[in-house]
Parts: sequence; C-alpha cells; structure tokens
Amino acid sequence: MRRHELAVFLRSRRERISPEQVGLPRGSRRRTPGLRREEVAQLSAVGVTWYTWLEQGRAIQVSVQVLDALARTLMLDASERGHLFQLAGAADPTPAAHCTGVTPALREMLRALEPVPACIQNSRYDILAYNRTYARLMGDLDAVPPEDRNCMLLVYTNDEWRDSIVHLEETRRLMAAKLRASLAGHLGEPAWKMLVKRLETESPEFREIWPRYEVVASRTKTKEFRNALVGLLVLDHTDLWLEPQSGARMVTYVPKDEQTRERLERLHLLALEAEAARGQDA
Repeated sequence: MRRHELAVFLRSRRERISPEQVGLPRGSRRRTPGLRREEVAQLSAVGVTWYTWLEQGRAIQVSVQVLDALARTLMLDASERGHLFQLAGAADPTPAAHCTGVTPALREMLRALEPVPACIQNSRYDILAYNRTYARLMGDLDAVPPEDRNCMLLVYTNDEWRDSIVHLEETRRLMAAKLRASLAGHLGEPAWKMLVKRLETESPEFREIWPRYEVVASRTKTKEFRNALVGLLVLDHTDLWLEPQSGARMVTYVPKDEQTRERLERLHLLALEAEAARGQDA
C-alpha cells in the first residue's frame, strides 16, 4: 500500500510541472501532461528504468539522497517533501527543515543581539535559526526554503549570496576546507553525503575546489559584504560555541566601524518594516 501511494504521489507531482518550469522545451509532440518520466530521471540524476519502477510501485530501495533530488526536481513544498519521505519510509536528514534543538531561550538571544546579525549553525553549515538583521544581510533568507538554508549551498549556488560577498573565492575555499575538516567526524552520514553530492551536482566551482582536500579550523576574521539595501558592511565574524562536539554554534557579525554600525541599524529597521508588511498581507 505504501509503495502504491508513493507511486501515485510521484506521478501526480510530475504531471503538474510544465517543461518550461524546469528549463526544458515543450516540443510539438508532447502527449504527457507535465514532465515525462525520463525527464524527471534526468533532472534527478537517476536511471530512467529505476525511476519507472519507482512509479510502478515496485519493491526497490530509495536512498535519502535520491529522495532529496526528487523533491527538488518536483518542486515540493515543505509539507509535500515530508509526505514523500514518510511514504518512502525514510527520515528527512536535513536538520534545517525541522530543527528541535534551538530552544526558545536561544531564539530570544538572537533577537536581543539585533541589530547585530546572528544565526545558529551546525558543523554542516545548516542555518537552524537566525534574527531579522541576518535574514537581510545577504539577500532575503526568509524567501529561501528551509531545506535550502545552508551556507555552503547559498555561497555556491545562490546569486544574491554570491553577489554580496566581497572576497567570494577566498570565502568559498575556506568554507569548503572547514566542511572537509568537519566531515571527518560524520563519514557515511546521509545528511553529509547528500550535501556534498548536491554541491558537486550544482556547482562547477565546488567540483573544482573539493578534490583539493584542504582542511582548516574555524577562526575569527573580518568579513565584507555588499548589501543591496545599505551598502558595504565591514564585520567581525565570531563563533560562539554552544555544543563544541556537535559543532553547534551561534555566529555573530559585529560592526567593525561606525559607518557599518549605522548601516546595520538601518538594515534592521528595513527588516522590521518588511516583517510588518508581511503581517499585514497575512
């Protein structure tokens, strides 16, 4: 019954997506509503026969990496993604999608630090919680799906984040080196394998940097951002460790100079205005 429901669910979601939505030509002889099976397989980097068997409800094994790829190809929202993993009998390994380790007290601390941008991350760079100034530091983080709120993914694949980082190539290299160092304690874990596989699939830059096997420990440093709303921000980055063994930390960006302090205060006000506007729309 579960395999049948999974097959029906996948087919229904495939048929609702037009070729144009995923950058494919429609063609003049298309009879299938939405995407063809082979197109879903190609976009998800799985075999056509294997995906056909999955839609036929056959008893085959499905990894969490494949489920993650299918969820992104089929443009599933958070509820649909959860339903997909449940039907497949698998746990979604993406911590950012549903984090229970961030307590109300930690969320209050993030708010209390405003206008200083701050967030809580784990060693995999998942953004587990953040305050309103951080949400606008490198674009609009609220608009990013929870499962995509990962600094590695954003730095390597998100245009807003890439444009906002002044020393982009150095940042990418150092982040990859820190991820490589952290990976040693998580070899074989599905969430880590899924992140690296996705980065290798979606980013030519990551594919070039990752095989270098560079390793570096976390350290405090000054960072510069080109914020689209308020201009250049020069900030001191600091990690406040919450659970050193797991890598959970509060990341803060303190202004380096008075001009940056004033611009952060303005950015915070703009974030409050955006929050109020969303509340009125709701």
